[in-house]
Parts: sequence; C-alpha cells; structure tokens
Amino acid sequence: MNLLASMRYLVALSEHKHFGRAAQACHITQPALSNALRSLESEFGVVIVKRARVYVGLTHEGERVLATAQRMLRDNEVLQQELRSEEGHPRGRLRMAAVPTAIPMLSRFAAMLHELHPGIVPAVLSMSSQDLEMGLESLSVDLALGYTERMHLPGIKLTAWPQSVEHYFLLRRAAKPSADRLRIGRPMSWADAGKLPLCLLTPDMHNRFIIDQALRDADTVVEPAIETNSVLTLALAVLAGTVSSVLPGSMVAAVRSYRELEALPLVAPEVKTPLGFMTQTGVRPSRALDAALVFLQTPAWREQVRLHSGALGE
Repeated sequence: MNLLASMRYLVALSEHKHFGRAAQACHITQPALSNALRSLESEFGVVIVKRARVYVGLTHEGERVLATAQRMLRDNEVLQQELRSEEGHPRGRLRMAAVPTAIPMLSRFAAMLHELHPGIVPAVLSMSSQDLEMGLESLSVDLALGYTERMHLPGIKLTAWPQSVEHYFLLRRAAKPSADRLRIGRPMSWADAGKLPLCLLTPDMHNRFIIDQALRDADTVVEPAIETNSVLTLALAVLAGTVSSVLPGSMVAAVRSYRELEALPLVAPEVKTPLGFMTQTGVRPSRALDAALVFLQTPAWREQVRLHSGALGE
C-alpha cells in the first residue's frame, strides 16, 4: 500500500464528499479509491469511512486520520519544494484563496509574484469566508485574503498581514459616459442606494452581511432585484444598465476602464472593512509561501494596494 497516495485519496473524499468525484479528482477509478481506503482501515485497525450507499461522512477515528493525512500531504509538499528550489529561486505550487470581492487584488498579487519568481505556480481560488477559513484549517489553502474581523476559528490560530480598509461604492451606469474611464461621483447615502434595484451577492457571502447591516443601520430593508455568487455577474448586470450594485473599492478598481460606469462613495453610515492576508500560525511555510510573505510586505506591493483598493482617491 502506498500510504501517501491513500492519504491523498482520503483528503479528496473529505473535500468532494462523493466517492465518484473524489476518484475523478485523483485520476483513478472509484473501486481503486474504495480499495485504497479499505487498506488504510486495515493498516490502522479502525473504521475510517461511515458505510452507506453514498458518502455520509467519516467516523471519529476517521477524522483523526484525516487530520494526520492533511499534515502529511502538507509536509510532503514543503519537502518537495525545498528539494526542488535553489537559493533565491523558489519553486512549487502555492494555493491561495480570496473572498469573491477580493479576487481582483489576489489575481494581481499572483501575477506579480509569478513575474518575480517564475518557479512559483500560484493557484487562485474564489471562496466564501467560511470555505476560506475551512481551507486554512485543513491546510488545503496556503494563503488567504479575507475579512480579518472573522479571525475567530475555534482551536486554530491565524496570523494576519493587514492590506487595506475597504470602502463601499454604489456602482451604476453613468447618465453620460466619461472621456476615458469610470468616474468617481458625489457621495450617496445608503438609504438612497437602498431605493434602487440592486444586484447583490447571495446571503451566504460575508460581503452581503456587511451590506445588509449597513442598510439596516440606515433604516432600509432591501429585496435585491438580482442575487448571485459571482462577482463578474455584479459588474455585467450593471453594465447592462438595468440595475445598480454595491461594491468595495477593490472591485470598483477592477472595472475602472468602463467609462460607461460611475461609482458613488456610500455614506451614512460610514462602512469600512479591514482586509488582510492570513495563514495558519505555527505551520512550517513552504518555499513558495515564504516568498509570498516577503513580497506582500514590499513597497511595490503596498503601492498596488493603495492604488487599487480602499477609498480610491483619498
């Protein structure tokens, strides 16, 4: 039995929660995956997977084996990177995730990091805050960009690198296109924004919680015209001219080339949300993660954050 491969299959099953999809992700057949898991149970002398016609979860013992599997795979990746990398030239994959509205910032970070270190292969993933936190906990995510105010995971400690304090804007089609790019208009109250037909993220997103809370503070309750879990849909729906949306500065910066749009800073109340990179405390970083942590503290990256997030112009 290849113990490391079997551990990888167990982690895949936990992530996909489906035998067939886990096998497909591992590029093996479903019977091969099931046989590997049975061999793992024989090796440790415990039942790992709850038996049923479909996947229903892991046993208590299985959860403990899973935690060990996650650490083993992480340590293996760290070792592989150390063996493949030369001094000053890190090599290897780096799994990074961001909440949807911070994807433009993370994409820019990944591109600049790869340009600086061509041997690093970033994987940029969009996740809800809850999935992002679970990814950090399970070690399936190396570096996350999200809401630092949510750093309250039980039994896990996170280290944060603050990036920006996001401000919020009402994004809408301009009455008249500007000469070159999106125009930043005069401030608008949250109460007035709530009177417009809005395209917003779905309620499971923390961004939606922030927006709903701001509207409640302005004594306004909104029934969105459109709901989506895609930040691309937010921008495209506004471009179509039928709805407006509420976006943080990093998302507004990503659509600044559209001169047909305008963004109005939202006030009354003032809403400011801190964003930061996060890693799990106490975990030995890979060479790729080490390089990323150094880069995110450089003046070059800090200037990108200043230009493309926050208040956009203050």
